[in-house]
Amino acid sequence: MSLLSWLLPRKKPLLSLEQQQRLLQLPSATALSNVPLRSQRWVVVDLETSGLNLNRDQVLSIGAVVIEDGAIDLSQAFERTLLRPDHPLSPSMLLHELGPAAIAAGSDPVDALLDFMDFVGDSPVLAFHAPFDQHMLTRALKDSLGYRLQHPFMDVAALAPMLCPQFNPRQAGLDHWINHFNLQVEDRHNASADALATAELALILFSRASVQGIDSPLALQQRLNQWQRRKQIHGF
Repeated sequence: MSLLSWLLPRKKPLLSLEQQQRLLQLPSATALSNVPLRSQRWVVVDLETSGLNLNRDQVLSIGAVVIEDGAIDLSQAFERTLLRPDHPLSPSMLLHELGPAAIAAGSDPVDALLDFMDFVGDSPVLAFHAPFDQHMLTRALKDSLGYRLQHPFMDVAALAPMLCPQFNPRQAGLDHWINHFNLQVEDRHNASADALATAELALILFSRASVQGIDSPLALQQRLNQWQRRKQIHGF
């Protein structure tokens, strides 16, 4: 990307009248509250992307499930491939099992992202390595819709070592926690399967949080913030 392209104002996305109306009707995000953890509706999301570059790579697909009333609600699930039929194949797409059939069935990014934000509603979002997913989703929404993402994200990758200090291998990934808790995961490198695995892990962590006297989304985030500050200060 040239310096000139950074200096020039970004063009606003061209949305149809129907898409503009849908955008205006999206519910506003709400802050984390003191409701019981069990009462909170959470959207657990996983993104498959073309790479790990926060400013260049693109969202390829979105998978999400809902935790509500203290359980995973399989009737509320979301899966979209954000590709056009003429999008060229790349090694990363093959890694994520996005072959020609998936590409041919891909949704227009604008409609897919509108569908996803309608699915999220005003709920907070959970993800494993949430800062990455939050950044990528924020950029995709801004570029495609001109939408500013304000929903709170909570990082399951940070919650796990905080709530389970007895098992804290350095830089443990999702696979480490799946194996530690003997979770049955049918597939990996698939957005929907990874979102479901993250949701199963989150429920275990919510149970640990309740035992430790952390009984609301706001209290959980506050405890996480304190734990992360201590880590920075003491360097562990």
